[in-house]
Amino acid sequence: MFNPFRRNKSRSSLRPPRGPGETVRPEDAQDLQQWAAGKAFVEAFVEPETVVNEMSVVVVDENGEFIRRRIGGPKGIDAVAKLLSCDIYDVEETGYPQRMRDRMERQRILRKREEQRQRRARFERGENPDTGRELS
Repeated sequence: MFNPFRRNKSRSSLRPPRGPGETVRPEDAQDLQQWAAGKAFVEAFVEPETVVNEMSVVVVDENGEFIRRRIGGPKGIDAVAKLLSCDIYDVEETGYPQRMRDRMERQRILRKREEQRQRRARFERGENPDTGRELS
């Protein structure tokens, strides 16, 4: 029954899975360390916490390849700095590096070309390029 004096004890669902103040999960730290191990040059870019995602870090190498992992909160920034021994930037202040954006654009173009090649092959086989079913 409705009680106007009852306190609302339900937690807001507008929080990320893990609140700030915590640090990097061990599996995420291991992924970051393994990924950066063979790279000559890496930089880290901290992404802010949002309603949907917790604070994360994007580590970018000299070729624009990158890996993104959760870091939990402000303590995670220090943990990543100590773990990777690399420069760390705030993505809201510096933006993502141009080499990362260029690589993402190249990957997008290659993906579109492959999709077009597959559509063309389906059409040449007499199939509908969009659905893969035979044309009537």
